[in-house]
Amino acid sequence: MRRLVAVCLAAVLLAGCSEASGPDPDVLVTGDPGARPTLTYVTPLAVTKTVHTVVWQGAGSKLVDGEPVLVNFWLEDASDATVVKESYSSSPTPRPLTVEDLGQDLYDTLHGQRVGSRLLQISPAPGSGAANYPTVTVLDVLSTRASGVAVAPREGLPLVTLGADGSPSIAASAAAPPTDLVAQPLVRGAGAQVADGDTVTVQYTGFAWATGEPFESTWTSRSPVSFDLTMVPAWSSLVEQPVGSQVMLVVPPTYPLGATQSEELKGQTIVFVIDILATGPAPVAG
Repeated sequence: MRRLVAVCLAAVLLAGCSEASGPDPDVLVTGDPGARPTLTYVTPLAVTKTVHTVVWQGAGSKLVDGEPVLVNFWLEDASDATVVKESYSSSPTPRPLTVEDLGQDLYDTLHGQRVGSRLLQISPAPGSGAANYPTVTVLDVLSTRASGVAVAPREGLPLVTLGADGSPSIAASAAAPPTDLVAQPLVRGAGAQVADGDTVTVQYTGFAWATGEPFESTWTSRSPVSFDLTMVPAWSSLVEQPVGSQVMLVVPPTYPLGATQSEELKGQTIVFVIDILATGPAPVAG
C-alpha cells in the first residue's frame, strides 16, 4: 500500500540511525543536471547502514562549514519507493551547513562537497517514530551567489562592490535617479530563464539610492529566500533573466513597493542588487 508521509526533510534526516557492516544498497540515480532525478532500486531496499555517494562532482566552490547551503532534494521511502517529499516542484531549501541544523547524516553527505554536485544518501529506518522506514535521498547542491559573465552597467547607475562572500554594497549617488524602472544585468548567468509568474530563489540587498545605505538583505539573515514574482510587481523585470545572473533593479517611488511605505524610505528611489539562484513554476495550490 502506498504511503505518502507529510514530513519535512530535516525531520527524517535528523532521526537517529544505526551503523552496521554489509554491502552498500544498489541504487541507480539518473537524470540531467537541474532536473528531478530518477531512482531505480528493488523494493523493499535492505538498508543496514548510512551510505553517502557522489553521483557526480560539481565544479563550483567548496561548501563552507557554518555558511548557507542551498539544495534541491528528492526523498523516497525505500521500503516501497514512494516519494515522501521533494523540492523540485516548489523551490530549493536553504540551511546552514552545521550538524545542529542538518543532523549528522545530512551534514556528512554535504560536508566537503562542491556547488554543482549531485549526492546520494541512503539511510536505514530509525527504529521508532512515524517515519520508521529506510530512506533514499538525492541532493543537488546549488550556488548561493551569482556566477557568470560580468556585464558593464550603463552610466549613471551606482557602482556595486562585492564582499568576499558575494554580498553587495553601493556608494551614495549624487546623480538624479531615473524616473523609470531600470533592470540592469551585472552578471549574466547561464541557467534557465525566469518565466512570468515563476517562483524565484534569490539573494538580494535593498539600498536607498540617495544614501547607499542597505535597509534589508538576505546576506545579513544568511539565507536565500524564495517567493512568487507576482507578489512584488516591480520585480517582474527579472523575467527572461537567466539563473546565475546578478541584476540591479532601480525602482522609482512611483512603483508600488512595501519598503517605500515606511517613513524612512517614503518617496525614495530604491536599488536592489539581486542574485538569481533558481526559478520554476509556482506550486499549484490544492
